[in-house]
Amino acid sequence: MDQGGEDRVAASLAAARRTLRAGVEKSRALGHALARAGPRLEEIQVALPALEAAVRPIRAPHGELAAAGPHIDRAVGPAAAVLKVFDAVHGLERPLLAPGPGGGGGDLPGYLAVLAQLEDARRFLADNCGLAAQWLADIVEYLGDRDLADPRFLADLGVTLEGLKAPSGDLDGGLLAAALDILEAEFRRLLADHSGPLTMPKPGAAAAAPARVPAAAVKKLSLILDRLVANGRQDRCVATYIDARGSVVSASLGALGLDYLRDPAQDAQALGPALEMWGRHLEFVVRRLLESERQLCAKVFGQHKDVASACFAEVASQAGVLDFLRFGRAVADAKKDPIKLQRLFGGKACAEIQSQTRDLVKLLIDGAVEIFEELIVQVELQRHMPPPSDAGVPRLVTFVVEYCNRLLGDQYRLVLGQVVTIHRSWRKEVFNDRMLVDAVLNIVKALEANFDVWSKAYDNAIMAYLFMMNTHWHFFRHLKATKLGEILGDVWLREHEQYKEYYLSMFIRESWGALAPLLNREGLILFSKGRATARDLVKQRLKTFNSSFDEMYCRQSSWVIPDKDLREKTCNLVVQTIVPTYRSYLQNYGPLVDQEGNGGRYVRFTVDGMEKMLGALYMPRPRRAASIQTRHSSDKITSAMTGLHRSASAVK
Repeated sequence: MDQGGEDRVAASLAAARRTLRAGVEKSRALGHALARAGPRLEEIQVALPALEAAVRPIRAPHGELAAAGPHIDRAVGPAAAVLKVFDAVHGLERPLLAPGPGGGGGDLPGYLAVLAQLEDARRFLADNCGLAAQWLADIVEYLGDRDLADPRFLADLGVTLEGLKAPSGDLDGGLLAAALDILEAEFRRLLADHSGPLTMPKPGAAAAAPARVPAAAVKKLSLILDRLVANGRQDRCVATYIDARGSVVSASLGALGLDYLRDPAQDAQALGPALEMWGRHLEFVVRRLLESERQLCAKVFGQHKDVASACFAEVASQAGVLDFLRFGRAVADAKKDPIKLQRLFGGKACAEIQSQTRDLVKLLIDGAVEIFEELIVQVELQRHMPPPSDAGVPRLVTFVVEYCNRLLGDQYRLVLGQVVTIHRSWRKEVFNDRMLVDAVLNIVKALEANFDVWSKAYDNAIMAYLFMMNTHWHFFRHLKATKLGEILGDVWLREHEQYKEYYLSMFIRESWGALAPLLNREGLILFSKGRATARDLVKQRLKTFNSSFDEMYCRQSSWVIPDKDLREKTCNLVVQTIVPTYRSYLQNYGPLVDQEGNGGRYVRFTVDGMEKMLGALYMPRPRRAASIQTRHSSDKITSAMTGLHRSASAVK
């Protein structure tokens, strides 16, 4: 081969070598690229299911997507209204949190008008927040059933909406509580600004004018009190008022020097120098000091007459009236001297006092007898009034039980017997202790007759069972080991205890007992060919159970069992009726629905969560207004009896 041929071969080999080297480099680069792309490909592979779920609505039939629109609009509308009200509540913060409503020239009526707007907003939210959340939850379920949205997104949204179905009481972020605190502070300030004591005039001087609180201040106090009482702060208002006005009374009395009342002399003659001073002081306290306090109390408390009466009684108790009466008793009981009441109430002025005292005793006797004789009439009149809306114990029942127990107790039985005997003697009639007992028994029997009438007034038989259980148990619990219970007898008491057990069993069986059978195992075949069918059955039964449980729980959340022991027993029975079956069902069939990754749609409650929910049912709440009211209260008979004792002592 000549030199030219060799050169061509060498050139060809060199070109081949370069080609091979380039191929190797490319292969190496491709290998490195593939190595780097491996994790990325794995990430893409992991993300593909989520991407597929995300684009699933786009692939859904156009008709289903179009049909979902109106449903969504109908649900979003109420939710938007709720949000607007929340925004309005936030807008009320500035005027409500401004300091000193009504003070320093502030506009108290305007402040109360804004507060009324907040109260209206809270009522709207309480009534509609849960409902709007339920409508949104229905849309979530609608979208999930038709695969129109990402299942995981819908599951998370469903959990969020569950928490909104039963909103907490703090719907305004504590704004109402803060506004009421400001009103309470203003209430205290107004009382403190007008708390000067009343001074007794010296003998011969002009009569002291009653201590007056300006009419504008009284109006403000009354307006503030109405709002505070309407929002459950009556007790705090009363305590504040008693503390403030009681201090006024105490300061007014402190200037009189009443030490002589607390340690009267036993010698009748030694009492003489104090009698004139006692008379002046008593007239000042009753006619000036207490009368002015009574008028102020009536104006401030306005329509809340029962509260005003009780409040004034507390203020008056600080006036030392008992000390005045004990002093008078000491004079009347003075030994070995004819002074007694003849000397104490001698003269023209005292004849008027004697006449008024006799009239007072007659009024007390007539009033006490009227209350006693009218009670059975009131019980019968209340028979056709609606029973409590929460299935609790009617207030008439609690009042009559307590009242009758008091009447037959050692403190009042003898006194009432004497009162009725005196009253009957005025009518030339005879009365004895057995007649008193029979009258009390007739009241109790009349009350028993109301039970069946009240229970039949409920549209819901289950609620009627709960009402009868509560009422019979209250009778048994509060009459056992009492004077009245002894008279009624053990057989009568045991009947009410047995009625309680009967209605408790009926209540459990007809309400919660109907839910456990919904989780039946019929048709649940778990071998491979039947697993899909079993899964569908489990889903359907859990869905039916959840719906029935929600309905039952929501309805009974507003019902009460006032007695703590009975409430705990009932809740335990409810738990025993539902939870074991639910736990077993989830253990056996829960994995079937968990396999699809959307188990939260069907297993909405954990076992522990359900047990806590059921254990918190039937808690009593303060009632704003009694469903069954009585015309008289036990305080009136107490006042009548006590007043009769004191008056009788004063005219010995």
